[in-house]
Amino acid sequence: MVHIELERKEGDYGFEAKDAHGHVVRLDSNPENGGNNFGVRPMQMLLMGLGGCSGIDIVSILKKQRQEVTGFKMKIDGMRESGKEPSLWKSVHIIFELSGTIDPDKAKKACELSMAKYCSVAETLRLAGGSITWEVTINK
Repeated sequence: MVHIELERKEGDYGFEAKDAHGHVVRLDSNPENGGNNFGVRPMQMLLMGLGGCSGIDIVSILKKQRQEVTGFKMKIDGMRESGKEPSLWKSVHIIFELSGTIDPDKAKKACELSMAKYCSVAETLRLAGGSITWEVTINK
């Protein structure tokens, strides 16, 4: 079981969420809806979770294949449904930017395994009707 505590800290919509290990994340609504930029929007947090989940998968897979990953960045762009409540993620595009001594085919396969098989956040988004596309660059 996972335990999270959430407490309002700033204005009407500024919250701090804390996990059982004491890690804290700040969340808020956007200013147009009364937020104060106290923290990340909850739907953005979902994309951050996607990045963390797949990043852990990919580095783990590449380490097992004895690939030397000296740098890892991701750019994630998402488009939400318009005119709907709730407004789900409709499409997400990820650019994986890896650096190091990495075989390009192994990098692409590691990303594919994460996106199609291992990343629970990616599967959650897909089951909600979203599409996820991605590309890999190495040493650029």
